[in-house]
Amino acid sequence: MSDLDRVRAQRILGAEHFDALVLFQPETFRYAIGAPAGVATMWGRAGSAIAIVPADAGSPLAVVVSDHAAGAVRKALPDADIRTHRIWIDSVGLQDENDVAGVNAAYRKAWNTGPRPETFDQDACFRLLDDLLRERGLARGRIGVDLEFMPAADFLKLKALLPDVTWLDGSPALRRLRSIKTPAEIIRLQRASRAAEAGLIRMREEIAPDVSLSTLSTAWLQGARSEANGNGYALSGHWDYISVGPDLGDAGAIVVPGALVKADVGTLVDGYSSDGARTFCLGSPVPLALDIYKALENAFSVGLEQVRPGNSFGAVHAAMLGSMRNDGFSEYYRGHFGHSVGGGVGIEEWPFFSHNSAEFIEPNMVVALEAPFYAQGLGALMIEDQFLVTESGVACMNSLTRSLVSV
Repeated sequence: MSDLDRVRAQRILGAEHFDALVLFQPETFRYAIGAPAGVATMWGRAGSAIAIVPADAGSPLAVVVSDHAAGAVRKALPDADIRTHRIWIDSVGLQDENDVAGVNAAYRKAWNTGPRPETFDQDACFRLLDDLLRERGLARGRIGVDLEFMPAADFLKLKALLPDVTWLDGSPALRRLRSIKTPAEIIRLQRASRAAEAGLIRMREEIAPDVSLSTLSTAWLQGARSEANGNGYALSGHWDYISVGPDLGDAGAIVVPGALVKADVGTLVDGYSSDGARTFCLGSPVPLALDIYKALENAFSVGLEQVRPGNSFGAVHAAMLGSMRNDGFSEYYRGHFGHSVGGGVGIEEWPFFSHNSAEFIEPNMVVALEAPFYAQGLGALMIEDQFLVTESGVACMNSLTRSLVSV
């Protein structure tokens, strides 16, 4: 099922005077269509999967997709106008055939014969796109493209093959669309957050003298997977940035008394990534670590008060940086104190809680608020939680204490 709000898309595309969005990035294809873009996207080139989003919310979505991935697309979006192209993978549908002659007949019946391309035929994909645009009266339209993804060589070829279209950068409009989450997206992010936090609980149990960073990472993942499997959903990915002790780049670090353990972690559910962090210490932290952490707690609290609908992302940054200054950290400066989360390529999505950001906080955004401090020679300290923005404020998706936990 598509996560795209067509009414909101019509409003945003109309404001940009776009006639349509044409999406090539695998993640944006899945967002618009509700099905994977297929294995042909592994080459990192544009064209093997294309989603056409007309500005008119009443006009059906259209799709160019490989014959290998078409079945999943039809199942997810049966009303879409789907055009298929052949890729290198040979396949055939069989029913009652029981010999080689029957198999060959099945190929011919499905018009599934002839040579296949080495990977996929980009020119053929662009021609199918041309057909769809012409049939919809968009051959000379103003069309936005997700240029933040599209390779320059592919964009040049697209413009050469479809020269009458006015091709524009649609990435800003797409970012704005994706910043507001649907109920289904919110559920994925809630599940991902719960799994990651369960992993932190499991990891905390392993913190002891002489335990390696890799052991902590393994324990975290075990806890995350156990949470997901026990509640009927699966993880589609995971990541962790765990540091142990004073050397922030030591992948072979071992826990010793007084060592700080910072875990910035996330799991993915259907491609949607959570983002959260906690800090632990084996025994008592040194006084400087406690002073720094108290300042981070203050900054987080002050920033959280500013995360509400109608306020700007920049106001959150200003409040948190001001808090750090009030606590004496005159040289500390974070580029951002958090960001949106979702199903994009990276963990961190636009908008950011950054200096002078004029973007407004809106209901149904899901954001991660973070207060980190990295000190080579001391260790890393960090607080990060994930929030759903509501009409009146925020709802936290995390439950662990934000305090520095001594183990």
